[in-house]
Amino acid sequence: MSQKKIFLVFVAISTVSLLLHHGGHLSWTMEAFHLGCSTLRSHPSPGLKPKHTSVAFLKTHKTASTTMQNLLFRFAERNNLTVALPVQACGHQFCYPRSFTSHFVHPHTLPPSIITSHMRFNRAELRRLMPNDTVYVTILREPASMFESLFSYYNQYCQSFKRVPNGSLEAFLEEPWRYYRPDEKDSMYARNTLTFDLGGDKDRPATDVAYARAFMAEVERVFSLVMIAEHFDESLVLLRHLLSWDLDDVLYVKLNMRTPSSKRSLTPGLPAKIRTWNSLDARLYDHFNASLWRQLASLGQACVSREVRLLRRAQERLMRSCFGGRMPLLRSAAQIKNKDLRPWQPSAKVDIVGYDLPANLSRETSGPAQEHCLKLIMPEVQYTRVLLRSQSLRYRRGHQQQSQPPQQPLRSVLPRHLQVGIHRSQSPPALPGPRPGPDSTSTPRPAAGTLSRTTRLGLRPSQAHAS
Repeated sequence: MSQKKIFLVFVAISTVSLLLHHGGHLSWTMEAFHLGCSTLRSHPSPGLKPKHTSVAFLKTHKTASTTMQNLLFRFAERNNLTVALPVQACGHQFCYPRSFTSHFVHPHTLPPSIITSHMRFNRAELRRLMPNDTVYVTILREPASMFESLFSYYNQYCQSFKRVPNGSLEAFLEEPWRYYRPDEKDSMYARNTLTFDLGGDKDRPATDVAYARAFMAEVERVFSLVMIAEHFDESLVLLRHLLSWDLDDVLYVKLNMRTPSSKRSLTPGLPAKIRTWNSLDARLYDHFNASLWRQLASLGQACVSREVRLLRRAQERLMRSCFGGRMPLLRSAAQIKNKDLRPWQPSAKVDIVGYDLPANLSRETSGPAQEHCLKLIMPEVQYTRVLLRSQSLRYRRGHQQQSQPPQQPLRSVLPRHLQVGIHRSQSPPALPGPRPGPDSTSTPRPAAGTLSRTTRLGLRPSQAHAS
């Protein structure tokens, strides 16, 4: 057989093997590739262009941002990327509501490729921290439903809400200035929270139209994509194209949800009052909701609809793989046996539900597959802790390797007459001295000054990240 025929047979076998191994993903890629929209032709299908891995996601409050954060955490772990995480004094947020500074970033998580924990946006500080090619992304939510969620979630923390008789949202909106104090602790939850998170002035008067327009223009200039919570899947389509990611990179499970009993239905007239009180947030949302649909239109309706269907189909496959064909079981925190899956509860009046793994999961999946399923539904606080622990371990290992002094050749520390012997025989003679006994070791102790930071502090390796 000629070399050309052998080569063609090899290519055919390799192609078939690749198709069998990546059947699901390739079928999706080919289906999306043949949609025929102009953007796909000018922007190669994911897999044909390197994935963009420098991302700053501004995690806004009560906007499905925890779901998005989990997605980014998992992407970082799969691709061995470093995620900037807060110092322990800041908790699991970057000392919010203080304006972000790089001093809030844990040194074991530097230099980062991704940042996604809660912060008050500070572009100058982020530009110093993140790579030059970082893509900035955030997410907004319709102000009326978002404010109802804020009022319920932070009712026991925000003084502006606590003052309201009987915790009545209607009473607050009747006379908001009666209860609201602009400079009070946690006041950012009570007015224009989105604007505040983005670094803006939450108390700028609604009549200052020039400020609102300038602020929106600045947000549009900095952020390559502003996602919309009500159109989460469509937003992920745009994100996937923006970053050249694969379908598997944008799969998710909804996190940090309230029970229906913890939600309030908005009576007629309340949405309008909420938008008036949060006028800057309302302007932001309306502007970027329209912008989102313009971007989707540029992809083409058929293209977007097809990708959304493929995304949801892949979600179903993921559910079958992880949880036996159905969504994981929603449970209150008290009902969840695994403490790593219990979501944080803001107060006794609000019930945040989490997920419980099926009892047979450990038998059906094991190793990396089981860990992937676990992290898919892991709440923010626990996942942040797990990620910091793993990145601290990686940091210490790298730091210890760098701090080890290079070993000098043996001949350079021997007497001159022994060096000559080595030169002649190419093997060092046995040095005089006692032979090691049965309880001794031939491994030398590290020289003074070469002990790791963990040892100097007297910490066990498992504690070192806490320092």
